[in-house]
Formats: sequence, structure tokens, C-alpha cells
Amino acid sequence: MFSKILVANRGEIALRVIRAAREMGIQTVAVHSTADSDAMHVRMADESVCIGPPSSTQSYLSIPAIIAACEITGAEAIHPGYGFLSENANFVQVIEDHGLTFIGPTAEHIRVMGDKITAKDTMKKLGVPCVPGSEGGVTSLEEAKRIGEEIGYPVIIKATAGGGGKGMKVAQTAKDMEKAFQTARAEGKSNFGNDEVYIEKYLTTPRHIEIQVFGDGKGNAVHLGERDCSLQRRHQKVFEEAPGPSITAEERARIGKTCADAVANINYIGAGTIEFLYENGEFYFIEMNTRLQVEHPVTEAIFGVDLVREQIRVAEGLPMSFTQDDLQINGHAIEVRINAEKLPNFAPCPGKITQYHAPGGLGVRMDSALYDGYSIPPFYDSLIGKLIVHGRDRPEALARLGRALGELIVDGVDTTVPLFHALLAEEDIQSGGYNIHWLEHWLETNLGDG
Repeated sequence: MFSKILVANRGEIALRVIRAAREMGIQTVAVHSTADSDAMHVRMADESVCIGPPSSTQSYLSIPAIIAACEITGAEAIHPGYGFLSENANFVQVIEDHGLTFIGPTAEHIRVMGDKITAKDTMKKLGVPCVPGSEGGVTSLEEAKRIGEEIGYPVIIKATAGGGGKGMKVAQTAKDMEKAFQTARAEGKSNFGNDEVYIEKYLTTPRHIEIQVFGDGKGNAVHLGERDCSLQRRHQKVFEEAPGPSITAEERARIGKTCADAVANINYIGAGTIEFLYENGEFYFIEMNTRLQVEHPVTEAIFGVDLVREQIRVAEGLPMSFTQDDLQINGHAIEVRINAEKLPNFAPCPGKITQYHAPGGLGVRMDSALYDGYSIPPFYDSLIGKLIVHGRDRPEALARLGRALGELIVDGVDTTVPLFHALLAEEDIQSGGYNIHWLEHWLETNLGDG
């Protein structure tokens, strides 16, 4: 059993890991920038180490500083949370070279799944259904046009090293190809230092469905159903629920087994998420995230498991504490991501919290690092909290979400809470009849966000 873990992150996810470790009797070390000296994760951990100035590149992304913090405190393992270095294969390799344990997958699995072309090729070989598209990187406009004609328009051009919606452009017709191709390459180069792109069929009304998988690194793996993350703004998830309102039990069992078999086949260790576009009863692989997801609490709610605790267990070499047969869905869960942003343009809104009150009651969970008097720094992501509700069924979960949103108080900064009040009034949200384009169309119509 680990005696001390360092959490290489900040905010609510750092708190999430600290809480799980404390329940397991494991001490924790928080790292922080000078801007986060008063952050809740620093207060909650057993020890803390300042690792640099506010800039992420000089603090939370500084591998030498994080390794030094481990050496200073005697931490034996590192949990990366999500974001920052959580999917950095070099980070994992450095951790292992220093005789420490990374609480997550191997460097090789992160490397393979981090390159979208390699990931797609790997998943094809493992029997996972993929979107029709180029076999690899596309280097010329002529080749791009040929592929567009072969698979049919519309198509989407994606940067191989892309993420967060950057380096993705849609060509509705052959006339659009040149501009979309050149723009995607330019964005890939400027954001990721890599201008390689690939091309896929662009599905017109898909849903974004992701399958939660978990492996022990020894050839055993399970799936924990799906999450529907279709409500997105500029490729950023806003509202997630489990189980997906459009997925049947038969589809869940089929795609879940396919995903679990795939990760078992490669001896994957820890939590991972295989993401799909889903349309007309078919699943099409788009990427795999080799880390804990922001939206993992909805899966925890319906299965009654602690995914962070399980991550720590398997990193220690222990077996998973559940089997596939143990995993039975109980009810419905929804998460909304609450950001410190000013509507209608979603501009970041850092500042001092003058009053904070978290909602409570049956089936309500609030993951947040806020407290009265806390000053949200302007240097990091604007996510300030995740409100998760669980009910016996979807209507109860939606009603509970509305009630909990009404109880939540965050004064001093603007937040996206009004957005969720408005969405809950929409029939498509109440019925679950939405797709990945629904929210952007709604925002353009209702808030002028284009």
C-alpha cells in the first residue's frame, strides 16, 4: 500500500483525489503555483509544495518541479488528475525512471492513443468500429480532395495531434476543401507543433457517446457503461449524463464488451474512456482518453464505485475490486459543468467569491474547490465546479438538477448557471432528443453565440 501520494493538479480534481486517498489511509501532497497558495486543495492535503509562478508552463506543467516535490516529501506515487500532464507519455517515463509510480496507464499506451491516427489504426485492429476516412496522415490538397470524393461529403479535417476542438475543420463540399485543409494544418502547427492532418466522414446528426473502461494491466478489463456528452459548445462538453438516453441495453452490452475486450487485449491499466460518434444505431470510434474524465462522477453514481480509489488500487498491483457481473446500473445521473464565465459570450470571469453555498439533499453531489472569500485566479481553466445529481430515473434526475441549481449560490463572479436553468426548460433536453450540434444551434438562436 502506498503511504504517500502526490497530486499533480489543482482545483476540484485535486480535491477529489485527496479525498479518495484519505479514505484509504494514504497521506497526500499538494503542489501549487504561487497563485494557488490559498487554494482548497492546498489546505486539504497533508503537505504542500510550491512549484513555481502562476504560469502553468512554469508550475503545473513543470516535470522537474513535480519530481523534486516528490523527492522532498517522500511521495511514492503521482496521480495526475485530468488535463495538465495527465496524458504526457514523457512525464510517465520520467516518473518511472525516478523509481516512482504513475497512477494511470503506461507511457506506451498514452503515446499510442495520443496520436489519433495511430489510435484509430490500433482500435481497428482490436475490432473497434471506426469512422470511414483516410488510412493515415494526409499531406497534400490533391490527396485530401480524392479522399473527400471517395468517402463522400461532408468531411472533417483533424489535426493528428489535436485536442480541445483545435485543428478541426469541416468541408461541406469539395469547394470548401482547400480552405478547411489549410486552416486545420495551420492550427495544428500553431497549437501542437505538428501540421499533420487526417480526414474522416462528417456525420450530420450524431451523438457523442463514450464508454468508460477499466483495466488491471494484467489482461483483465471491464466496461462501466456509457455517458452521453452530446451537449457541447465548440467541442467542449457542458452537460453529461449516464446512461445515455438513446442507447439500448443491447447496444450497451455490445459496444461495452467490444471496448473492454480491446483494452484487455493490450493489458491496459487504470481508467480510460473510448469515445464514439453514434448515429442510426452505429458507433464510430473517434479517440481514447487515457485518464480520468471530468465527467467520471456520473458513472460513479449509477454504478456505486469510486474510480479514483480503483485507480490507486491497481497502480499498487492489487486486483480490481469488482467484475463485469458486479456492475449493474442503478438509476440515472447528470453532471453540469459550472464555469466562471460571463454570458452570452462565455468570457472568463475570474474574481473574488463573496458568497458560496453548495446544494445538498438526496442524490446531490457538488465537486468544487470554492469557498467564501476565495479568489479565482485568471491563469487557469474557468471550470469552478461540477454539479452531479442522481435519481431513480431520468425524469427524477432532471427534477433534482433543477432543484439543486436553485439552491446553488456563487456570488462575486458571473457563472454559467443561468444557462442550465434555461436548458432545463427546453423540450429537447427533457426528452433527451439532442445531438452534438443541438447546443450550438440553441446558443446562436437564444444568446447570439456564434
